[in-house]
Amino acid sequence: QVQLVESGGGLVQPGGSLRLSCAASGILFTINNMGWYRQAPGKQRELVAVITSGGSPNYADSVKGRFTISRDNAKNTVYLQMNSLKPEDTGVYYCNSNYANYNYWGQGTQVTVSS
Repeated sequence: QVQLVESGGGLVQPGGSLRLSCAASGILFTINNMGWYRQAPGKQRELVAVITSGGSPNYADSVKGRFTISRDNAKNTVYLQMNSLKPEDTGVYYCNSNYANYNYWGQGTQVTVSS
């Protein structure tokens, strides 16, 4: 059974930082591309960042220079370090794993950026 379990969300003031974690089980983690997506109220889910199985990261333009995605293959975990957070970063953040036609999602963790 595949499980992607996100943690680390919460309420933070503008300019603050959060670190999200996603622990994966039931997949061969090392061959999967791993990603973070977010969905704001009333909007479609959008890509935030992805890291390939080889460790190459890619970011949405809106988060470049502020967010960093990383992975620890020994712990089957992917991280998203979020700095200089803005109110527009508010949303539910979802972890995603992808390999060939196998695509899985976590339940999501809420991030709220507000003063």
